[in-house]
Amino acid sequence: MQNPYQQPDRPGDLYRPPPFRPPQEPGGEGGRRSRKKVVAAIGALTALAVTAAATGVVLGVRENRARDRAVPPASAADPTKPQVAGWKAVVNPKHGTAFDVPPQWEVLEPTVFSGHTDNKDRDKVLIGHTAPAFYKSKWCSIDGDGDGQVSDVRLANVGTKGAAGAKNPAEIAEKEAPTWVYAAYTQPDKSVVKTDKPVAYTTRSGVRGSYVRARSTGVPRTNHCAGDGQAVVFGFKNSRGDLVSWDFYGRTGVPGAVDDALIMRVLSTVRLAGDPKEP
Repeated sequence: MQNPYQQPDRPGDLYRPPPFRPPQEPGGEGGRRSRKKVVAAIGALTALAVTAAATGVVLGVRENRARDRAVPPASAADPTKPQVAGWKAVVNPKHGTAFDVPPQWEVLEPTVFSGHTDNKDRDKVLIGHTAPAFYKSKWCSIDGDGDGQVSDVRLANVGTKGAAGAKNPAEIAEKEAPTWVYAAYTQPDKSVVKTDKPVAYTTRSGVRGSYVRARSTGVPRTNHCAGDGQAVVFGFKNSRGDLVSWDFYGRTGVPGAVDDALIMRVLSTVRLAGDPKEP
């Protein structure tokens, strides 16, 4: 049975469009929570992953150092506001979390779900997160099915997700980091995914947890968008004591790839943003 949310030009990709919402009087139903929009990633090797943002500016240590300056105290007191001058805040009300990304990144709504399906079973979601931010949405384009319909492949993706069933932050990171790399870049081969040991880490705001870095080496270039990638996952607890994770993944070994220094700068801004609630 075909998945009703399946886009025919993207094998392994899901897309759940937002519902139509007619104008409402203040306080009406239009102001209440909406259903999730789903943007799921392209299966690895055939059409790669979700990624994106706005410009081709190379990010990393060459960025303007002025962005390292903290925003004024009045704004810094609000966790939903960016903590790095000139950056954008990415807030996930569902998990009570926030972090910042550089201005070139595209911040999507908290109700957007981004993830990857199994290439062999497109109804099976391998992994995903909500309230994502994308870097370089049109980094690469491909006609995955050869039907003439071209899909854009993004270069990097970051967001947060719940981790129900995990025992501790380190376990979250150990399980999720290689899963992101496999789901986005190496399917069906898990042997090319390598995972580092967990590293204890505390963000600038005092959030404590552990992160794990995973990467692939030697992914076959089955198409001009395919290739190696990496993921960094930081496991921690929100204000309710629930285990959650911050997840970055992106392509490696290509011009403009997000470098390790920038990944860690974004990770350093992870913070709690009030009690979890449905957006």
